[in-house]
Amino acid sequence: MIKVIAAGIIKNNKVLIAQRPKNKTLALKWEFPGGKLEYNETTEECLIREIKEELDLDIIIDKYIGENSYKYDFGEVKMILYTVSIKSGEPKLLEHIALKWVTAKEISNYEFPNIDIPFIELIKKELNAINN
Repeated sequence: MIKVIAAGIIKNNKVLIAQRPKNKTLALKWEFPGGKLEYNETTEECLIREIKEELDLDIIIDKYIGENSYKYDFGEVKMILYTVSIKSGEPKLLEHIALKWVTAKEISNYEFPNIDIPFIELIKKELNAINN
């Protein structure tokens, strides 16, 4: 099983989503940034490393949101999602082809991989809680 740790990066009542490149698995789908958990790495260490590598951001992990598993044709993936805040930096396109800051209402307009789908409602709740 592949373990992936992902970030719902929240700023100004919006969440950052990233579009996968054409040449990668799940091409052109939108996702919450993150990556594969490496041997002997905690989920938090993985997320901090992956967000630095993918977006050149330093982050603060705020809250565990949940986890989900999905069986793709290439194997089973388990994804763990946290909400995070930006400690320093501006997001850069280092591995994705596009980045968007979206509201709770806008996020449903984007096509996500199946494993991300359950997290969309949870992120909407997080964003709506910030607005209330």
